[in-house]
Amino acid sequence: MRNFRPGLYSGGAWFSALLAAIIATPVIAQTVPNFRTLKLAPGFSSTQGKTNGYTGGTFSLSAISNRDRDGKMCIGFADSNPDFIIELDKDFSRLQVLVNSGGKDTTLVIRGPNKTIRCGDDTGKSKDASIDDQQWPSGKYEVWVGAFEPGVKFNYTLSVKEK
Repeated sequence: MRNFRPGLYSGGAWFSALLAAIIATPVIAQTVPNFRTLKLAPGFSSTQGKTNGYTGGTFSLSAISNRDRDGKMCIGFADSNPDFIIELDKDFSRLQVLVNSGGKDTTLVIRGPNKTIRCGDDTGKSKDASIDDQQWPSGKYEVWVGAFEPGVKFNYTLSVKEK
């Protein structure tokens, strides 16, 4: 406040009002996905559950969690922001989330309501990641699609299927 000149600010009333407004304004943290949000309700179509993206970050997905709820390792590198948000309108008994990069070495981490973590890596003989799991309660799910190596860019299609 060394350079503060009271006469210049009309007694500082506007500054006090601005400061009070800033202090009184709540900070709302919202997660914004890198690509898009998928809003899904039971019976959603295959086109509603499909979207595209690309890998390329250097954030270690193990920083979200070392292991998921089933003890599977969470690995890979992505952007620190989730790539997608999946909003489930209702509970789903079973969903499958698949990455198709043409067989590149991708990984998958999903953080759901109550911070439930699901992780996926290779699918069968393919290096593409997937998660096939039960008990998906309604709510928001943050989805990271990673690459096994940091900074590697792969284009992919993400598909969510109701089982």
